[in-house]
Amino acid sequence: MEPGTLVYDPQTNRVGEYRDRTGPYVMLRPVGGGREWQADPARIREATLDERLSAGVRALNDRSREGLSADPARPPSPVPGCATCGELALRRDRARAAFDGSAVTDVNVLLRQHQRDDHGGEPAGRRIFRYVPYTIVQDASARPEYEAYCVSGEEEDCGAGSGPCQAPGEVEEWQRRHTQETRHLRYRRSFADYAVLEQVTARSAP
Repeated sequence: MEPGTLVYDPQTNRVGEYRDRTGPYVMLRPVGGGREWQADPARIREATLDERLSAGVRALNDRSREGLSADPARPPSPVPGCATCGELALRRDRARAAFDGSAVTDVNVLLRQHQRDDHGGEPAGRRIFRYVPYTIVQDASARPEYEAYCVSGEEEDCGAGSGPCQAPGEVEEWQRRHTQETRHLRYRRSFADYAVLEQVTARSAP
C-alpha cells in the first residue's frame, strides 16, 4: 500500500492516512494531521469516497474551531487533469442535482483543502481580493456640475434644460428666466461631481 493512501480502520472506526509498517502493525495518521495510531494490516481496507469525504470534513471542522479554516466565500474550480479534483467535482455535481446544499458545501471545503495542499492554491486565473480600507473624497481638480430640467406639463414634461452649470446660482437663474417665459414651476435638478478613493494608511503611534 502506498504511503498517503486513505484507509478505514474498523477497530477504531476512523479513516487514516497510511504511513508505514512497524512490526506486525501499520501506522495510520489522522486526516488533517495529528497523533498516529497502530492498526491491524489484515483488517484495514481502502476508504470509500463517502468515508474520505466525511473524514476530510471532520478534519476541516476541527481546524475551523482552531481558526484555521479556508475562506468558503466562493466555490473552487477543479484543476484540469487532476483525478482528485475531478472526483470531488463529480461528487459536487451529483449533490447539486439532488439539491443537497449541505453535501455541496462539504465537497467545496474538501476541494479547497485539496487544492491548497496539493496544488499550492487555487487554479490559475482565480484571484482572492483582500479588503483594503479606502476613504472617498471629492476630486478637487475637477469642478462639480449642476443642472435643471423642466418637468412641468400635464400630459408630458416640458423637457427644457439649463445645461451643465458650474454653480447652483447659475441653475437658479435659468429657472427664474424659464418660469417668467413659460409659467412652468416644476423642475428636476441634478448634481454631479468626481470622486476619488484614497487608501487609508495606518498612522504610527506617537
